[in-house]
Amino acid sequence: MTTTTTPDTTIEVDPNLPTIRIVREFDAPRERVFRAWTDPELYARWLGPDDITTQIAHWDARTGGSWRWSNWRDGRELAVFWGSFHEVRLNDRIVQTVTFDEFPDGVCLETVLFEDLGDGRTRVTDISLIDTLEARDGMVASGMEHGVIAGYAKLDALLAGGEARGARPLDPPRGTPAHPSQSNGCAGVPDVGGAG
Repeated sequence: MTTTTTPDTTIEVDPNLPTIRIVREFDAPRERVFRAWTDPELYARWLGPDDITTQIAHWDARTGGSWRWSNWRDGRELAVFWGSFHEVRLNDRIVQTVTFDEFPDGVCLETVLFEDLGDGRTRVTDISLIDTLEARDGMVASGMEHGVIAGYAKLDALLAGGEARGARPLDPPRGTPAHPSQSNGCAGVPDVGGAG
C-alpha cells in the first residue's frame, strides 16, 4: 500500500485494489463540514489548488440527484466532471458516482463519511473505487494529491472564517427532504499543468 501523509491529510493507494482512501480531520463541527462539502457555493470555493476555480453547472444534491462542474484556470476550461448522487444522508455520508468528461466510459464510486470526533472536530473519510488499477494510477499521477491537500487547506480557512455556517439552517424544516450534496475523492482535481 502506498501512503502519503501530510500533517493533516492521509492518502492511501492499495496496490491490489483500484481504490484511493483519503482521511482528514477538521477543526469544525460535523454539520459545518458537511455543509461546506454540500453547499454548491461553498464547495466551489474550496475545491482544488489555489490557481484553479470551480464552476458548478448543475447541482441537484439529493438522493437520486445529479451534478456537473468544471475546473478553470486563467479563463480556460481544464476539466469537466459529472455524476449522480446515490445517497445523501444529512451530516453523515454522501455516496456518488464521478465521471471525468475526457474518459466518459470510466466511472468512480465515491463514499464520503463524516465522523463527529467531539470537541467541535470532524473526521472525513473519502473512499473512491475506480473502475481499473490503470485509471486509478493515472489519477494519482495527475497531481491529485496536490489538489486534495491544497483544497483541504482552503476548506480549513473557510471553516475558520465561519462562512460554512451561512444564513440557511443546516437541517430542513420538519417534513422537508434534505437537499445537501457533493464531495471529491474520485475527481481529485488534478493539477493540470501550469502554476500550482
